Amino acid sequence: MSRAKRRDTAPEMLLRRELHRRGRRFRVVMKVPGNNRRTIDIAFPRQKLAIFVDGCFWHGCPEHGTSPSANWAWWQQKLAANAARDRDTDQLLDEAGWSVLRVWEHEPTDDAADRVEVALAIVSG
Repeated sequence: MSRAKRRDTAPEMLLRRELHRRGRRFRVVMKVPGNNRRTIDIAFPRQKLAIFVDGCFWHGCPEHGTSPSANWAWWQQKLAANAARDRDTDQLLDEAGWSVLRVWEHEPTDDAADRVEVALAIVSG
């Protein structure tokens, strides 16, 4: 697990490049308000919009998520803890007045960027 990339993953970089190409400016790896350890993948602080690019395995994608057969019980607990942490992070951001958008790593980049544009339009009024 120590070798698993935590930031600047390929899907995240593709989305950041596409948003930048569309003229959007944002912050990367911004701390979640109220928590010193968690970070937002792509943040629009002025609009208070947090974007997370979630990996299918680590975050339990209903379409592509898998569970290893070796050491099954440990992995079930680990992946459930990841999902609980995601929900807690969403709640922390919501309490701080932020909107959260979660994008799966398998989503086409253009579709994900379109979803971000829609979310920005909504939060901007």
